[in-house]
Amino acid sequence: MARQKAATKKSASKKQNSAKPQKAAPRAVRKQPKPPFPEQGISPPGEEAKMDPRPRYEAPAYRAAAKLQGMVALVTGGDSGIGRSAAVLFAREGAYVALVHLPEEQKDADETLRAIGAEGTEGISIPGDVSDPKFCKKAVEKTLKKFGRLDILVNNAAYQQHRESVEEVDIEQWDRTFKTNIYGYFYMVKAALPHLPEGGAIINTSSITGLEGNKSLIDYSSTKGAINAFTKSLAQSLAERRIRVNAVAPGPVWTPLNPAERSPEEMQEFGAGTPYGRPAEPEEVAPAFVFFASAADSHYVTGQVLGVLGGETTAG
Repeated sequence: MARQKAATKKSASKKQNSAKPQKAAPRAVRKQPKPPFPEQGISPPGEEAKMDPRPRYEAPAYRAAAKLQGMVALVTGGDSGIGRSAAVLFAREGAYVALVHLPEEQKDADETLRAIGAEGTEGISIPGDVSDPKFCKKAVEKTLKKFGRLDILVNNAAYQQHRESVEEVDIEQWDRTFKTNIYGYFYMVKAALPHLPEGGAIINTSSITGLEGNKSLIDYSSTKGAINAFTKSLAQSLAERRIRVNAVAPGPVWTPLNPAERSPEEMQEFGAGTPYGRPAEPEEVAPAFVFFASAADSHYVTGQVLGVLGGETTAG
């Protein structure tokens, strides 16, 4: 009897060991466009629909896990570029999204709204200028009126203008850059904060220029450096309230912001200087926003600036 039991146990063990897990089919990482790029022919603030090649925001390899189910996100600069891709991935994770954008960017915003709807949730468009504190308050109020709550704030709207020297940066440009890129972040936080719950998230878009500087973007780089300090300081301030504050700092990204104000010659080799030899596509940056938005992923992470730099390791 003992011999029979041992044989049965051995047989069961052998059967258990032979039940190997099936190999998952590999998810193909699609090839992304590389320089040289054709002439873009777009002007500020930049219409994404006119870019060639079109920025990629769909992230077909990204699989959702209901990390943001039923939550509500407000994304400034959500009409195009990184903001668009982040909004679409938020929707894929189950979130409802309010898009803040300039009125002249409505066509791009409409495409983003369609993409959000295709993910099974809903979005709204809120045109206006984040450099106006009254508008920022109204944007939050419209979000609350439509969806009844606010869980995630993404400060992403930005203005930039290359200049060859500091002498070429006039006071008007300096003011506009700061009012959009850092005042706007502050205004949105002030408006949103009373409504963010414990476990809520604030995500700021920084840049490699805020870590390394850029001689042709003195005002823009200065605001991005300010965003990094704002992120860390605000994270400390809100830690007891368990509201996480983080930033994503990309290198060059194929969005309308860049060709709208650069020469065709500059854009032809845009991103070629990165170790990857190309700019990022928005869909390659957006998952970092999901990571920071999701308490399942980043519950113990606050005050961080995450570089998405295509192989660059010296920033910061």
